Amino acid sequence: MKTHADLPKWVFFWIAGITALLVFVIIGFLLYTAAPVLETSGISFITTSEWDYGTHQYGILIFLVDTIILTVMTLILAVPVGLLTAMFLAEWAPAWMEKILRPLVELLVGIPSVVYGFFGIFVLSNFFVDDFDPFIDHFLGFIPIFRNIHPNIHTGLFLTATVLAIMVVPTIVALSQDAMRSVPDEYREASLALGATRWETLKNVVIPAASPGIITAVILAMMRTMGETMAVVMLLGNMSIIPSSIFDNGYTMTAKILNDILANISFPEARAALFGIAVMIFLLEVLAVAGVRLVCSWVQKRSGT
Repeated sequence: MKTHADLPKWVFFWIAGITALLVFVIIGFLLYTAAPVLETSGISFITTSEWDYGTHQYGILIFLVDTIILTVMTLILAVPVGLLTAMFLAEWAPAWMEKILRPLVELLVGIPSVVYGFFGIFVLSNFFVDDFDPFIDHFLGFIPIFRNIHPNIHTGLFLTATVLAIMVVPTIVALSQDAMRSVPDEYREASLALGATRWETLKNVVIPAASPGIITAVILAMMRTMGETMAVVMLLGNMSIIPSSIFDNGYTMTAKILNDILANISFPEARAALFGIAVMIFLLEVLAVAGVRLVCSWVQKRSGT
């Protein structure tokens, strides 16, 4: 017989159960809607690049590759900045400075993605076209991926990755700083007492102890990048090509869904194809999260932490 003392446990149980059920309902709805095209296309859905509603051919290889490239570039830009900022706020920043900087960083989370898109188009793109792109092309243009192949185009892969990095840095900073702050002070004091410097203590003690939280921050940033739509549509160029340079255009899976869904929502096959892209986004995120955790687990075992 359940007592009043058991009531909170059962309330939490049912809330958690409803949350888990919603996840399965969403996944089931995606799979059910996408099933007709996924069944007819088979593996060619992810191994071919032809997307034509008229000929009933649906291949997302270009969209998949562009999504991966954009995500990797964004993380290359965002993770070092986010982690270094978190280290400073957690270990070196005076209390008064941390109280000012932390809310400013967190404020970036609340800015709508369309505003970031406007910022990229009207502010950053001018700097990229007039200064940054020619500078990189001048010094590194002999390397194909750094060649400025669209000198006067205000869209591109690197511009989009920069804006997305600004969007996800607050997530990395906030979660990483909290993870570092959660490391007991006794760990730091023991390391310093053994003669380690503050940097050595941070590198060899604090970061390994906080690594689960840091990994979670990077994973959430990665998933936010893969799922971002509006800013990507505004800045990437929406060209179905695999970029040959960091300044080239591209077309991600989320952008394809947003651009096509309203015009094709009344047509079952076209709608199923677009939902198939959504299924692939979900699977890509699952695989990426699993891969990151496996790599981090392997590194931790090799380092003995």
